[in-house]
Amino acid sequence: MNKESVHSYLEAHQSELIRAMQESIAFRSVRDEPAPNAPFGSEIRACLDHALKLAEGMGFATKDLDGYAGCVDYGEGEELLGVLAHLDVVPEGSGWSYPPYGGEIHDGKLYGRGVVDDKGPAIITLFSLKAIKEAGLPMKRRVRLILGCDEECGMGCLDHYCKVEEIPTMSFSPDAEYPLVNSEKNSFVAEYACAYASSVTMTAGERHNVVPGECDATVALPLSAIPAYSREGYTLTAQQIDEGHTALHMVGLASHASLPEGGRNAVCAMLELLSALPLPEADAKVVKTLWESLGLEVHGESFGLDRSDASGRLTLCAGGVLRWDEKGISRLSIDIRAPISLGGEEIFSSLNAKLNAGGIAAGEYGFSQGYCIPRESELVSKLLGVYEKYTGEKAEPLAIGGGTYARHLPNAVAFGPEIPGHPAYIHMPDEYITLEDMMFNVHILAEAIMDLACE
Repeated sequence: MNKESVHSYLEAHQSELIRAMQESIAFRSVRDEPAPNAPFGSEIRACLDHALKLAEGMGFATKDLDGYAGCVDYGEGEELLGVLAHLDVVPEGSGWSYPPYGGEIHDGKLYGRGVVDDKGPAIITLFSLKAIKEAGLPMKRRVRLILGCDEECGMGCLDHYCKVEEIPTMSFSPDAEYPLVNSEKNSFVAEYACAYASSVTMTAGERHNVVPGECDATVALPLSAIPAYSREGYTLTAQQIDEGHTALHMVGLASHASLPEGGRNAVCAMLELLSALPLPEADAKVVKTLWESLGLEVHGESFGLDRSDASGRLTLCAGGVLRWDEKGISRLSIDIRAPISLGGEEIFSSLNAKLNAGGIAAGEYGFSQGYCIPRESELVSKLLGVYEKYTGEKAEPLAIGGGTYARHLPNAVAFGPEIPGHPAYIHMPDEYITLEDMMFNVHILAEAIMDLACE
């Protein structure tokens, strides 16, 4: 048997691949309260069970790591190739044209939360491995598909994996973009608060790593005191609650926090509106501090953090989680993807220098160091070669702001599934993959596994 038989198998089983992806999409695998053997919630647990059962039906050995993650194993050899994917997703949000967990196909596009990030690639990898197994190709490395369950909320799944299981010799994660990501920026997250008697309320978001596409607020002002808001890309709705109070709803556009320039931050737009209102002194001070610090910027300019190096330019997303009520602000998240030359302490000090002056205080911050794997390494050079073979394009590795599993393991990179020039709606409404791109991914991931693990 040869490589051609692998690709023939994949073409012949396209309908089964689609069906398996639809089944996985049907689970609303958003992190929830822990349950027995389900540290990240029952829906994620059910989605993991589905994937492991699917793998077992294909004849693979599997492991359930206490609900934190799952493993699918195949092949022989002393060394281990890891393929790192995750089954959890960010909340669906609003604005979908089709049901976010329906897995519906329209105009050659498969819609659903997680179809690109990252349930789709997980199932695609499983089918790629099945095709290799059916072809009976000789192996020089074992292959392990690691199915994580907490990538979007802290990667506790991979922390657990590293404590209890074998660390792969080399790994790639189909959770970014082609041709290949060999460098990821540092990741910084902090939450701020400001306790005071507030006449303003504001609520937005559920995850720090999502640009808030909507924001709700109330102010102690009549509807007649609210000016029109006409900034392009945003829509404001104002509704009178009673003679002295108005409800405000700002709509922008959600996007991944690592690409805030692709979204429209509804929290920041709401702050701009509030900064023009005759608010009480205490409210006006907090709003002024936040608006002057954040504006509609995405590179931390007002904090003096607009920095770049070979890993890329700093990005900042504020308000992915915002909770502001009559007792003040209890949670305001700030998510920063920083060049690898910029450390957490310097970022934290720069944020505090401006925000603390307005009475906005920080709790502890979280920081994850980025990485860079050399282009000449076997892992990077072979994966770039696979991409060049399939596209006919000369490929160079990328540096990104997103945080994938690759940063948590030695000798790991991100490879796919996003194709240059093709729209990607990750963390946005109407996330989809075209069936053509789905098949591109299943073929190229099979080729990558063969080049790295087969003789």
